[in-house]
Amino acid sequence: MRLAFMGTPEFAVPSLAELVAAGHEVVAVYSQPPRPRGRGQKLTPSPVQAFAETMGLPVFTPESMKAPEAIETFHSLDLDAACVVAYGQILKPEVLEAPRLGCLNLHGSLLPRWRGAAPIQRAIMAGDRQTGVQIMQMSAGLDEGPILLSEVMDIAQDDTAGSLGQRMAHVGAALWPRALAALERGGLEAVEQVGEATYARKITPSEARIDWTRPAAEVDAHVRGLSPAPGAWFEAPGPDGPVRIKALMSVVTAKGSGAGVVGRPGDVVNDHLLIACGEGVVRLSQVQRAGKAAQSAEDFLKGFRIPDGSRVF
Repeated sequence: MRLAFMGTPEFAVPSLAELVAAGHEVVAVYSQPPRPRGRGQKLTPSPVQAFAETMGLPVFTPESMKAPEAIETFHSLDLDAACVVAYGQILKPEVLEAPRLGCLNLHGSLLPRWRGAAPIQRAIMAGDRQTGVQIMQMSAGLDEGPILLSEVMDIAQDDTAGSLGQRMAHVGAALWPRALAALERGGLEAVEQVGEATYARKITPSEARIDWTRPAAEVDAHVRGLSPAPGAWFEAPGPDGPVRIKALMSVVTAKGSGAGVVGRPGDVVNDHLLIACGEGVVRLSQVQRAGKAAQSAEDFLKGFRIPDGSRVF
């Protein structure tokens, strides 16, 4: 089929690779424009753009797909379909209706649960035990189109947004050849979404701070849902004042385990980063200071002491 691919983050790269490997003619790759990244704030192409360029595929990076010239260019491609994976822009009806078979989207949840920008993070943060990947026919509403193909997946107790997202990216990518082949021969039934919709709003910096007054299970889900980025964080006392530390991995521990009497929320109840919560305790197993690499708690504590009896905020 003659396709356009529209995607931006690393999550979308396996899908593009799968479409190319399946022999489809990808005549255009759309991605968000290069953005400043890193300490030097150098303009850096998105993961999808970087991969597409290594494959010799033509790349378009319009600031807005709502611009008349961007819409005109898209129409001129004479597409059979467009495959969209976390592109990051709203597509107007003029774009959605341009390809012969429309625009299809790979979404990282079991719709209508977790429509929106951050479905993987929100599923973990909410304590969901199952999720999935779905290919849907795109409509004007936010993730409201009918479902064409689905794969249900379990969320493991130790999954982070990073580990779950990586797994979902590859499972989702494998759906594309099946979906496109069935769509071309008219063998896909579009199933309308059923159930109560929930929305996976974009993660904001203000909600990344850990609230130790919450139960340990919720703190653990918060940490894993925001790992590796943007990273849940807390402050610990340092020699020159509070030091911000990201928590990248945690585990719920039975109340009082290895700690004697559990204190107030935020109390460090032993010298292995076991921290009291509103109910129960969590052990932080991987952390990161600003400007430093992620470390195991054991290695971190060799260079930065947070002794038993301290309190974090």
